[in-house]
Formats: sequence, structure tokens, C-alpha cells
Amino acid sequence: MAKDVLDGKKILIVDDEPDVIETIKDLLGMCSLVEAYTFEDARDLFERETFDLAILDIMGVDGYKLLEMAKDKDVPAIMLTANALSVSHTVRSFKGGAAFYVPKEEMIHIERFLKDILVARKKGKNLRNRWLERMGSFYEKKFGPDWQHEDEEFWEDFETCR
Repeated sequence: MAKDVLDGKKILIVDDEPDVIETIKDLLGMCSLVEAYTFEDARDLFERETFDLAILDIMGVDGYKLLEMAKDKDVPAIMLTANALSVSHTVRSFKGGAAFYVPKEEMIHIERFLKDILVARKKGKNLRNRWLERMGSFYEKKFGPDWQHEDEEFWEDFETCR
């Protein structure tokens, strides 16, 4: 049987909501998971340990600063959010280096998103079109068919970057 791309991957999960972390732990049992509930704990973990991936909440734990740290350490990061779910936060996350931006109501698919990231990195491919495939219809339902008009130039570049 082929080894799963996520088997044994060390993932930092940062969220101030314990139930979110518990849900992710249930979904990613094949991984080595390290959890942090505060910005300070996550910062300390980034300084002391190495991670294959990071799942970062935006609100409550200063997710954008953590995203900078992840980017500096070349750790692909998923931004996970409920309160900051907006097109502008999506754009800010991608501009800041996020590999994926996931609404918490879609976190049930976190395993698939993480696999997308690892496979794309291994093949040297860009994830942007994959994100649009995975999340485009969700955004259309949530924000309407013109959701990309909020920052048209960004989204045009986003779609053409392969």
C-alpha cells in the first residue's frame, strides 16, 4: 500500500479555540501534530522546532504575524478563519504568503488541502488554480458571483500564475 503524503508530517496548529484544534487533530491522525493556543506559544515553537506545515487561525492569535514567521522558515501555511472570512482577508493572506485560505466551515476538508500543498511543492507547481478549483464555488455562494471584483488586478494575476 502506498504511503500517504501526510504520514508523519509535523504540523503546527495554532488557534485560540480548543474545539477547533481537537477537530483538526481528529482529522489528521496520521500526522505529528503540535498545538498552540496563543501567539506567544506559537512564536516560541517556530523558534525551537521545525515544521512541515502550519495551520494558522487569523483572529485571536495574530495569524498574520505567524504567517510571516512561517514564510521566513519556508513552512507552507493554511490560514483558517471564521471571523475574518472576507475577500480582503483572503487577498491579504495570499499576498502574505499563505498556501491556502480556508473558512472554518470547510475545515472538514483540511486533509485534502494539506495534500494539495505537499504535492504541489514536490512537483514545483503553483497552488493558486487548485485553490480556485477547491474554493471558487464556496466563495461564489458566500460573496456572490462578482466576488473577485473587490481586487480585480490581484485575482487576474492570481488566475494566470500557473
